[in-house]
Amino acid sequence: MAWLAPYPLLHRVLRLAFPEALWSLTVPRGDRPSVALTYDDGVHPQFTPPLLEVLAAEGVVGNFFLLGQQVAAHPQLVRQVWHQGHWLGLHGYQHRSFPRLGAAELRSQLIQTQGLLAQATGEPSEAFRALRPPNGIVTPQVMTRLRDWGYRVVMWSVVSEDWRSPGVDTVVHRTLEQVHPGAIIVLHDGALGGQDAAAITAKLIPQLRDRGYSFVSLGSVLRGEG
Repeated sequence: MAWLAPYPLLHRVLRLAFPEALWSLTVPRGDRPSVALTYDDGVHPQFTPPLLEVLAAEGVVGNFFLLGQQVAAHPQLVRQVWHQGHWLGLHGYQHRSFPRLGAAELRSQLIQTQGLLAQATGEPSEAFRALRPPNGIVTPQVMTRLRDWGYRVVMWSVVSEDWRSPGVDTVVHRTLEQVHPGAIIVLHDGALGGQDAAAITAKLIPQLRDRGYSFVSLGSVLRGEG
């Protein structure tokens, strides 16, 4: 049965509904096209280290949206990710949909996760103000709260449902089908799908390079937007 690609279709609807979020990268005319490789749900003691080895071997920066509970459990691994030059963002404390949390609970969990990242990296907590909501689910009310609290929401434009573990080659194929200049690619290094993260990345990077893409840090993108 052919893949129905529900998330690419959902992306088009959500992008119209929430244009203030970052859905793709701005690509200056004439520059080499770029993409951002992003990883959700980590860090994971089994799956993140081999992924870091692949990224280091390829000389590529990754962008990690971390769960606070994973940061609390594995601060040394978070420190390793940071010291290897990768970018870190928030994914909530637990993988719970933001609209299901009250305002006070959501804000408390985000601040708690920022504090844990600050402890692990030695950076000020204010360095971690970008986030991706679990499953990309938000409401207008949640988006207003996040904006008022000073957070920047980062979404995605390429998603392959790797968390369902359809197989390495399938994820690579789905990603290449959707990729475009400025794509923000979602993968996972957490409990769901993370076992394939290193192998997927090892196959994906050379094929993206063959298509002329470079790889960027979301930190540089967000700073460039002022």
